Amino acid sequence: MRQHLKSKQPTAALNGSSVDVASIVRAVIENVQSHGDSAVLQYSEQFDSWTRPSFRLSQEEIDKAIAACPEQTVKDIKQVQSNVRQFAEAQAASLKDFELETSPGVFLGQKSNPIEKVGCYIPGGRYPLLASAHMTILTAKVAGVPKVIACTPPIGAKIPNATVAAMHLAGADEIYILGGVQAVAAMGVGTETIDKVDFLAGPGNAYVAEAKRQLFGEIGIDLFAGPTEVLVVADEHADPYMCAVDLLSQCEHGPDTPAQLITNSESVGRRTIELAEKLLEVLPTAPIASVSWHTFGEVILTDTLDEAFEVADEYASEHVQILTQNPRQALEKMKHYGALFLGANTCVSFGDKCIGTNHVLPTKKAARYTGGLWVGKFLRTTTYQEVRDEQASGQLGRLCGRSARAELFEGHARSGDLRAANHLGDQYEWITSTRSREAVAA
Repeated sequence: MRQHLKSKQPTAALNGSSVDVASIVRAVIENVQSHGDSAVLQYSEQFDSWTRPSFRLSQEEIDKAIAACPEQTVKDIKQVQSNVRQFAEAQAASLKDFELETSPGVFLGQKSNPIEKVGCYIPGGRYPLLASAHMTILTAKVAGVPKVIACTPPIGAKIPNATVAAMHLAGADEIYILGGVQAVAAMGVGTETIDKVDFLAGPGNAYVAEAKRQLFGEIGIDLFAGPTEVLVVADEHADPYMCAVDLLSQCEHGPDTPAQLITNSESVGRRTIELAEKLLEVLPTAPIASVSWHTFGEVILTDTLDEAFEVADEYASEHVQILTQNPRQALEKMKHYGALFLGANTCVSFGDKCIGTNHVLPTKKAARYTGGLWVGKFLRTTTYQEVRDEQASGQLGRLCGRSARAELFEGHARSGDLRAANHLGDQYEWITSTRSREAVAA
């Protein structure tokens, strides 16, 4: 039986802003669609106080931005990207094209073709999220995407040098200093100077997420993203201080981050609550993290560790950290999560910033039906068929005719009949009544 040692605030207290995000985003997209670059310029000036003759960076500007970065920052970017590339390449290697002969003369095959043109949005509002460049641009390039267009907003009306370095080193073909809905709209519908893409990837605020949602269908997107989520499963052996630190580390993403601790130990649960409050007194990002923790934070006590895993699966959280004596048990017990972080030596922040797995993950229980961003998202799995044997073609024609007529698809049936007539000599009234191909053509 579960018991809440700390509960989130009631829904009635979480109404938040009454701003109609969907209507605002719709208006921006429609304006960009109608007026192109002039609309993009208007919104960039309005929202970011940013204007320039071209939002695209020249190679000279990119080189200058990289040169302005501390040497260690560039080294770290390259190291992290090496980690991400290694894992992405392993994912790509797991996807095999194949062809099989299902019966004599009948060949079926599968190929993975990369998307032609991808747009990546790299956030930069509250924090410059360099890691999002690695996760989106680099992963797309490993998948073989020929052209990757990347946008990131200015920070303080200036070019964010470290983010530009990460975007360039990840392999972006074009880099634009452009933020928010106007960037997503420009890539999603195209303008005079920014190509329309086939697929959009990357995290962002509520406006960016809504823009991607509205554009979905016209183009593809990676995920319907919500606020960052973290859930920790801890047993009686867990360190409450570690539980508190790791929960609050994710709460600093924004004021609406759900954070849960699920434990079979009352002492671990209560001590974690106490330590979280003490840490918030000194954490530099406490003005943000404290709102999430106090509003959305939960600590749930269960009778057993198995029950803790069951409750965690109900939440289907984006990030699930396992702080138990036998962390790999979670691989067998749990099914619904964006990513698992196993053991005290592994933290969610590793996944966010440097370990190599992708940090674009499902939120709002979407982990019940999808995984996160990976190489496969940038590939289209396509099939092909070839019947080389005439006997097989005729037999399939008979089967097709019977199957199609069971569904009242007479046109489909006749396609099958024609192969049966050509290769097996079958007679069909509809063929003889048209006398010959020449007569039909005439």
